[in-house]
Amino acid sequence: MATTTTTATAATATPTVVRAPAQAGVFEGLNPSIYNPADPLVLFIIQATIVIALTRALYWPLSKIREPRVIAEVIAGILLGPSVLGRIPGFTDAIFPPASMAPFRLVANIGLVLFLFLVGLEINLSYLLSNWRIAFSVAALDMTIPFGLGVAVAYGLYHEFAGEPGTAPISFGIFALFIGVAMAITAFPVLCRILTSLKLLNTTVGVIVLTSGIANDVVGWVLLALCVTLVNAGAGITALYVFLVSVGYSLFLAYAVRPAFIWVLRRTKSLENGPTEGVVALTLFMVLASSFFTSIIGVHSIFGAFMVGLMCPHEGGFAIKLTEKIEDLTSTLFVPLFFALSGINTNIGLLNTGTVWGYVIAIIFVAFFSKLAGGTLGARLNGLVWRESFTIGTLMSCKGLVELIVLNIGLQAKILSTKTFTMFVIMALVTTFSTAPLVSWLYPPWYQQKLDLWKKGKIDWDGNPIIPADGQDSEEKYRKGDVATRLLVYLRTDGLSSILGLISLFTSSSAPTPAASASSDNEKAADPSAAHPDEQRPLRIQGYRLVELTDRNSSVMKVSDIEDYASHDPIVKAFGTSTANNTSRDVIVSGQIAVVPEEGFADTLATQASKTNSDLVLVPWSETGTISEIQSFYYGGNSSIKDNMLANKDFAGLVTDVYEKHRHLAAVGVYVDSSLLSTSQPRSRIGDDSQATKPGITRQLTRDATGVSLAEAQDIGAAKFHSAESKGPKVVRVLYTGGEDDLFAVRLGYQLAQTDKVVLEVVVEAAANRADSEMAALKSVLSESLGDRVVYLDAQDTAEAIQSLLSPCRQVRSSRSVLVVVGRSVSSWLASSVEVGPSSSAAAELAAVRKVLGLKAARLVAEVRKGAGDKANVSLLVVQAKTAPATTTTTTAGEGGVPALKRKPSTYSQESGHVGA
Repeated sequence: MATTTTTATAATATPTVVRAPAQAGVFEGLNPSIYNPADPLVLFIIQATIVIALTRALYWPLSKIREPRVIAEVIAGILLGPSVLGRIPGFTDAIFPPASMAPFRLVANIGLVLFLFLVGLEINLSYLLSNWRIAFSVAALDMTIPFGLGVAVAYGLYHEFAGEPGTAPISFGIFALFIGVAMAITAFPVLCRILTSLKLLNTTVGVIVLTSGIANDVVGWVLLALCVTLVNAGAGITALYVFLVSVGYSLFLAYAVRPAFIWVLRRTKSLENGPTEGVVALTLFMVLASSFFTSIIGVHSIFGAFMVGLMCPHEGGFAIKLTEKIEDLTSTLFVPLFFALSGINTNIGLLNTGTVWGYVIAIIFVAFFSKLAGGTLGARLNGLVWRESFTIGTLMSCKGLVELIVLNIGLQAKILSTKTFTMFVIMALVTTFSTAPLVSWLYPPWYQQKLDLWKKGKIDWDGNPIIPADGQDSEEKYRKGDVATRLLVYLRTDGLSSILGLISLFTSSSAPTPAASASSDNEKAADPSAAHPDEQRPLRIQGYRLVELTDRNSSVMKVSDIEDYASHDPIVKAFGTSTANNTSRDVIVSGQIAVVPEEGFADTLATQASKTNSDLVLVPWSETGTISEIQSFYYGGNSSIKDNMLANKDFAGLVTDVYEKHRHLAAVGVYVDSSLLSTSQPRSRIGDDSQATKPGITRQLTRDATGVSLAEAQDIGAAKFHSAESKGPKVVRVLYTGGEDDLFAVRLGYQLAQTDKVVLEVVVEAAANRADSEMAALKSVLSESLGDRVVYLDAQDTAEAIQSLLSPCRQVRSSRSVLVVVGRSVSSWLASSVEVGPSSSAAAELAAVRKVLGLKAARLVAEVRKGAGDKANVSLLVVQAKTAPATTTTTTAGEGGVPALKRKPSTYSQESGHVGA
């Protein structure tokens, strides 16, 4: 009986069911803050979100003082580590538990490999080859002095902190080699950004620092690779094997892989058109394979990635385009994790004794002043003045992210303990943070301008002029009407077509005038060798394109490769080709690009105007409604931007800055195309009757003879242009109400009317029709030179003046396109309020116009906005004349710590950086 019962019980037993892991997440009690080795992604997302958010929050105030982002990334790590938030009970165990750091460190090191590849891409060895003499002479002193003093500091560190937990038993020689490299190395990527933000990259200081930084970087990485090799090698013969294999691998990359890679790029046309998806995949494969190889032979994986970056060509902007494909994800996700990991590994609480802080101060002192001394002496031996030399030494002392990479390698190789690692992290932060402010103080813009004039022999060291400044023959220019022979044109993608129409008026051939011919005959009779420079003087036009400098590596690389980048820029090429081909007089056209922060656009234009001694700076008003040149496809969904492009605050602020900063440097003309003045007007170019119909989208189905509905979509989105009467007469109207700006406007109108295809109409306000000797003399010259092509219209009041400016031309009935030139200065007759109607958006727009372009332009825009049917198709040019500064301040000898130099013209070579005084 018992046996039967047992058998029945065993037969009815329920088998055990193995359930799948819970998949419902928090609904089944999952706590996302608890690390799960089977699914580490959940906690990693929390960690990455905190790091990225804190880094961005810290970088916002630091960016205002031009500090690099690596400082914010390291500080974020220090705050999250044991130094600050780690002191809160439970914080580290909840957010950064030790078990979760393995995947965090893996992602951070993947980012480090990609970042070192980008660093290698950023280094253009052609700079090193073209300036190798000064590069190695500066870099040699800038590395040997810090290296020697670093070995001295290493002696004390080795005997004071040897044998600490977390360190490997290494010899003093290896430890001293590592500390010497850490002291001698310079952060090339951060250095490049500081030079760019301070607009020094294309100066003598910038060229020397850039080339010397490249040499320093390459030598530093080689020494660091040697140091890591010695640490990883168990015996001396093994270290020799690793070193020889590394050298052989470098030669293999340079002479076997690189030619094959370039062959692939040419076959896929990646050099001309940018890397294809396949080329990007091939490049990343080479990066990972090279990192794998250098890692298994005993050298750190980052060296393989760095060498592949150096191997990639820069021809055709390939390195820039490849960087644009990779950089965003790397810089926004991977790199912050790595440098935050550096901060997490930093424990300031370990620096708890006076001896330790004494070493911290000694490390900072040696790291900064040894680099300062080496760079300064190297630059001074190459003929630079002391202040330039100090600036170069200060820049070369920048440590930045390269130093942190070196320190992390030392920590992973167990060369450094956590305590010594923390000491050097503090040194890297201090030296990096102090670089930009010190350089701004040592080498300000006013000193750069003074030094440039002194080197050219135009002033002595006290600021006294040696060579008379250009423009002293202004009276002669005034009589001949040639008021602007050097034009600086701000090139924008959106305003290119309209500004080319305005430039065509300047480049038209000048017809000989009766007065000029008579004076020419008299001068030839008196002196047969007499020349007429104003008749033969070429018109110099420089197109200047401004590209916004961003935090991206590719943006900085564009500055480094600006010569090649400018020659291939389509906007510069289109401007130069069109201007050169649309002229019958002697015109010299050039184009240039500057990559600067958006807030530095006005300063950059002013610097270039001063450097080229420009007479007139032309700025087209934005057609996108913003400072950005690329128009949003749907105007950002904001119809007010489309209808009121003149009311944009950002671009209005830029124009205001341009007016103010050029007041004593050059005249300024802001050009507003007719398409911006009235949304109902068809787009046309000044001087032409070309019209473009607004592209419409028509997708209505129509029935044809077969009974099948077809979409007539062949014209969808097409902009239609009609032929322009480009050879017909053109009308230029000038308003004169008195003042320097209006007088300049009349003189500019006279210059544009030198060709017989232009009719000049001068509208003179009754209140200004007084005994003005300057205007009377100019009126006499105008009447004698232009004859019946100049018309004077007297206006008794505001309404009559505006009617004269905006009405169709009576003399040239075939053309309704009119260029109206007005001065920016305020005059009493326009002081009354401007009626704009009930529209609040129109009121805001005209208020912006009144503030930026002046009351005259505001009143004219208000009238055009009313859309009267008999108005001409008006474009507006608002000019501001150059004025002399109220006071002149000269710089005394020895100011800023610079000794007085010999007062005589100097010779200067941009390539070699030599200054002879």
